[in-house]
Amino acid sequence: MKIKEVLSALEEFAPLPLQESWDNAGLQIGLTEAEVSGALLCLDVTEAVIDEAVSRGCNLVVSHHPLLFRGLKQVSDATDVQRTVRKAIRHDVSVISMHTNMDNARGGVNFKIAEKLGVGDVKFLSPRRVGEVECGSGVIGTLESPMAASDFMQRLKREFGVACVMCNELLQRPIARVAICGGAGDFLTDEAVAAGADAFVTGEMHYHQYFGYEQRLQICVIGHYQSEQFTTEVFRDIINERCPGLATCIAETNTNPIVYL
Repeated sequence: MKIKEVLSALEEFAPLPLQESWDNAGLQIGLTEAEVSGALLCLDVTEAVIDEAVSRGCNLVVSHHPLLFRGLKQVSDATDVQRTVRKAIRHDVSVISMHTNMDNARGGVNFKIAEKLGVGDVKFLSPRRVGEVECGSGVIGTLESPMAASDFMQRLKREFGVACVMCNELLQRPIARVAICGGAGDFLTDEAVAAGADAFVTGEMHYHQYFGYEQRLQICVIGHYQSEQFTTEVFRDIINERCPGLATCIAETNTNPIVYL
C-alpha cells in the first residue's frame, strides 16, 4: 500500500474542492510513492505526535487540522510548526490533513458528532453543491426522543468527556431538533434557528453570540478539541474500508492546548 492510495481514498470521500478558500488540506509532507507501514490518526500534528508515530511504526500521520496553513519562510527550530516539519522529514513520516473538506463532506466530522449524540435523520444545515458533490456547513437532525435541556447537557458531558458545557439559560421546552457544527461554528447560529433547531452544539463561540437566543435556542459549547475528537474514527473507517489490510491506530497523544483547572 502506497501513501498515494491512502491519499486518494481520503480525497475520494472528502474531495479537496470542498475545503474553504482559506484552508490548506491534503498532502502536507512526504512522498506519495512511499509504502505505508502504518497510519497514525490524530486531530493535530505536533512533535509529540510524530514521536508517537515513529514509536508505533507508522510512517504516515493523518490529521484533521493541517500542520501547514501558510507558507513557511524558513525551516529551522524557531517555531513549533518548523520543528514538527523537521522531525517528520528526519524520520520519513508523511503527513496528510483533511480539514474543512472533511467538515463539509457527507459522513464527515459533523455526521460523526450527530452519531455520538444519537441524532438521526441528519441533513446539512447550510447545504451547497461543489460541482456534482452535495456538501455543506453543519448538520441538523432529530433525537430519538425529546429530552429536557438539563438531560441533554448531561448527555453532552458524558459522550464527549467534558466537565462542563458553556450554554445560555436552559430551554424550558424539550429538545428534539439539534443543529451541530464541530469546531468554531457560531457563524451558523442564525441558520440553526431558521431551521427549527431547539439546540445548537458547537466547539467554540464568541461571547456576544450568546445574547438574544434565550428560549429560542439552547446554545451548547463543548470545546473545539472535544467537539472534533472523534474525527479520527471517520479516518479509521475510510481507510479500513478503502485500504483493507493497512494498519491504523488512533493517536494517544492529547494535543488539546487548553488546560482546564
